[in-house]
Amino acid sequence: MSFFIDNWMLLLVALSSGAMLMWPALASGGGGAAGVTPAEVVQLMNREKAVVVDVCAADEFAAGHVVGAKNLPLGELEAKLPGAVKNKATPVVLVCASGARAKRAVAVAKKLGYENARSLNGGMAAWRSANLPVEK
Repeated sequence: MSFFIDNWMLLLVALSSGAMLMWPALASGGGGAAGVTPAEVVQLMNREKAVVVDVCAADEFAAGHVVGAKNLPLGELEAKLPGAVKNKATPVVLVCASGARAKRAVAVAKKLGYENARSLNGGMAAWRSANLPVEK
């Protein structure tokens, strides 16, 4: 007990540094963050044959989307995703304009059993800023 009393400052530093190391994992929702970068999406598409699902409305989808993406608006996702992606083990990347709807779509996909569902961090804005191809 005297060790803790004599070295309280060292213990405080150790606890605070541990908390700072844990913060990114806790802030992103528990370590297995559902979001991926545009570069990671390209790797998933090329290496694991990931399916990209755009959850934007049809007019947003027509304005520009990831090459090869399927359009399933967020409101229709629960009903149409099982028909669009039959194998639930396939990686699914959900995309929208900014990333907010895609994060909600990940929750819907995981509820349906798609454990490899992820969202594109930053949405189409991040995709375009990474100078990746956009299809219209």
